[in-house]
Amino acid sequence: MSAPLYAAARSAAPGLVDYFARHAATGQASPAAGAGLPDAATVEALIDAGFWASLQREEGYAPEISLAYLPPERAVRPLMLAAPMPLSPRALGRLAPAVERPGIHLGVWRDQGALRVWGTTRAIPTFCFVLEVLGPGLLVVKHRVDDESGKFRNVAVFEGEEIKVLSREDADASDHPALLRSLLAPESAGAGDDSADVLIRLAVSMRAHKRGGTLLVVPAMTEVWRESIVRPVAYAIDPAFTELRDLVLEDTEEDPLRGHEALGRVVDAVAGLTAVDGATVISDRYEVLGFGVKIRRPDGRPPVEQVVVSEPVQGGAATVMAPVQLGGTRHSSAAQFAQDQRDAVALVASQDGRFTIFAWSPREGMVHAHRVEALLM
Repeated sequence: MSAPLYAAARSAAPGLVDYFARHAATGQASPAAGAGLPDAATVEALIDAGFWASLQREEGYAPEISLAYLPPERAVRPLMLAAPMPLSPRALGRLAPAVERPGIHLGVWRDQGALRVWGTTRAIPTFCFVLEVLGPGLLVVKHRVDDESGKFRNVAVFEGEEIKVLSREDADASDHPALLRSLLAPESAGAGDDSADVLIRLAVSMRAHKRGGTLLVVPAMTEVWRESIVRPVAYAIDPAFTELRDLVLEDTEEDPLRGHEALGRVVDAVAGLTAVDGATVISDRYEVLGFGVKIRRPDGRPPVEQVVVSEPVQGGAATVMAPVQLGGTRHSSAAQFAQDQRDAVALVASQDGRFTIFAWSPREGMVHAHRVEALLM
């Protein structure tokens, strides 16, 4: 196995090996979860191959692939290649168009001492090392939360020379929004956390349309939030659109796949509204109340001058800054809304993929801007 040419692969490998070894040994996973943990050389090789593959072009497209370090005998209904492929950037780039759909992983394991791609799988065990190639120079290391869940936890993000190792500190902080707590600790989300799960889906879909947008989540059964918007609303909805609410509350045990797919379609439709200039407003019961909404500061309320900004990464420190430094008018208005409507949450997607959750923090006595794009990839 040759030394990696991508320097970040070597610098990050020891910490990633330690992370997977520690968590697989905590008892959170099934007894077999730690059986296929990679060593540092393997992690280096996987990240190196993924990085250089991300710079390939196949018929003009950048590869989007997911590599899972897993022996074929541990895969469920795998698609096996008669002749395993070498783990090389060019080979990965050629195969990428066949496996770019979500949920398909290229299985990688050692064959006669060399790492090779043996085929594809859709089901992987908890704490299986997964490397996703999302774009040129953009990689994410992640793993499944548990054997009964389809959720993944991001562990580290590589973007060019920058490495962000994610941190779970303060995951249970009482004044963090439920959405953030669910992103930081997805394995703790139970049946009662539908709201956080739906908001995560909406956040991911908002990032995906790449036009930027704002989503305001306001308490149901109250009109107080209307003090903070300009009237008339460009696209008011009356009566409230309730399909998203109905799907969340619907019992889909008889056909969970149908329920999952239907929810995904409606989530994308609602997230698409945020691409229109202005904010989209939904209640915390998932009722869509309007879009194209302009935010205003109520009479007599002070302007928001500073916010606390943090990102859940190791070594990151919270800073205080003017909201305009985060991205301009969209971020400033969302911060103002969160300051004036302290029971509400504002989600802001930037065109460049950044994503910020604005929420009032009683502990800090000001609006807290949580940068969370690294958790949504």
